[in-house]
Amino acid sequence: MAKKDYYEVLGVKKGDSAADIKRAYRRSAIKYHPDKNPDNKEAEDKFKACAEAYEVLSDSDKRARYNQFGHAGLQGSGVRDYSHMNVQDIGDIFGDMFGDLFGMGGRGRRSSAARPNAPRRGYDLETSVELTLDDVAGGTEKTIEFTRQDNCDQCKGSGCQPGTTPANCPTCGGSGQVVQSGMGGFFQMASTCHTCSGAGKIIKTPCKTCRGKGRVSKKRMVTAKIPAGVHQGQSVRITGEGEPGLNGGPRGDLYCYVQIKAHPFLQRQGCDLVATVPISFTQAALGSIVEVPSLKGPRELKIPAGCQHGDVFRIKGQGLPDLRTKRSGDELVQVLIEVPKKLTKKQQELLKDFEQSQSSSAMPKTKDFFDRLKKYFNNK
Repeated sequence: MAKKDYYEVLGVKKGDSAADIKRAYRRSAIKYHPDKNPDNKEAEDKFKACAEAYEVLSDSDKRARYNQFGHAGLQGSGVRDYSHMNVQDIGDIFGDMFGDLFGMGGRGRRSSAARPNAPRRGYDLETSVELTLDDVAGGTEKTIEFTRQDNCDQCKGSGCQPGTTPANCPTCGGSGQVVQSGMGGFFQMASTCHTCSGAGKIIKTPCKTCRGKGRVSKKRMVTAKIPAGVHQGQSVRITGEGEPGLNGGPRGDLYCYVQIKAHPFLQRQGCDLVATVPISFTQAALGSIVEVPSLKGPRELKIPAGCQHGDVFRIKGQGLPDLRTKRSGDELVQVLIEVPKKLTKKQQELLKDFEQSQSSSAMPKTKDFFDRLKKYFNNK
């Protein structure tokens, strides 16, 4: 079966940076990790596909060959076949990064393999928080409700019925690993015990509340402090609000991704705000003072006589603050001259009189255009 495009697998583009690719892999791997999708073959396959895509796109040489020749360009380049690997194998390949993402040791594959029962960091979680432009302008605090897997209150996370304790695994003797000999006994290879999945313990009397899992779903509410100037898609990390670790490991973190609600009148361009305001022909010709929207309420803007359709006026300091420097941008007001669709007879007569009375110097752009047009056709 033909392999999917690696960029499509991770949801990135060819021009994205290495940091973008790493971020995308992190999010995809968390989403499809088998521990978060038990007995879900489709999620496991997607998880392995993400790992394979990341191996190629995170390597500058492999990525260049893939960009030029596609999958055919990777033949003989040492790209692994992830479809037959288990999660532990992938963890060994990615070492520290994989440990940081999934709480699988975080110290690299050697310590994880040597100490399968070592403390493991809990999973990070993701949620979203919706902000208005007013929130972005001044910074805010938002109460966020989310659901996470947490330690069971009945068994305190052990998975055992209260009053009982887990027993050593009869297969690995409590080590979490089994050792197999190969090549006539010349070398030995350790692998994760399939009976206890590396825990070293088995539960004979499971907790009735969590059914031996040690975890149950719980709702949680936290307050997130959102800094002024934050952008769409950026995240705010709340340390220690992820899922609990294993074997006494620390909790993961909660990442709140920002979604900015559309404003009815203002659009964001970096730190500037843009508003479009319709004005009449007479306001543009004679000049006027119009009311324009801003985050601080309506304000007056002076339109000079002779204003043209599409002209932009800048109101200093009325934009959004920069996330780092805190310096505010400006508000840009673009005026759009609206031509009336219906005129009374009197209005038509007045406009005809006006047309006849005005000189060509009053509209220099129009005169220049028709002069050049006439010259163009005369020279043909």
